Amino acid sequence: MDVLALAPHWGPGMWWPVFPAFWILFWVALATLAFRARRNGWGPWSGHRASPSSPVSTTASAEQILAERYARGEMSSDEYFEHTSVLRGGVS
Repeated sequence: MDVLALAPHWGPGMWWPVFPAFWILFWVALATLAFRARRNGWGPWSGHRASPSSPVSTTASAEQILAERYARGEMSSDEYFEHTSVLRGGVS
């Protein structure tokens, strides 16, 4: 005699559609998160972004501050060019 006939509680039962639906939803959610993370620039594929402690961003922000001070008239053009050349590694 068949084993399933002796034990009717064995087998897929009425819950069998739930498990494939769960896995489909899981993979759709994972793909959606990966797509949104890539679009928002998060994760290993976002490219190199300079951290605040890196010299590139520090020099860029210092140059921006100097440019703002020069635009407000707080320093002369000679002072501005002298400071920017020092920031870029030149000799004053």
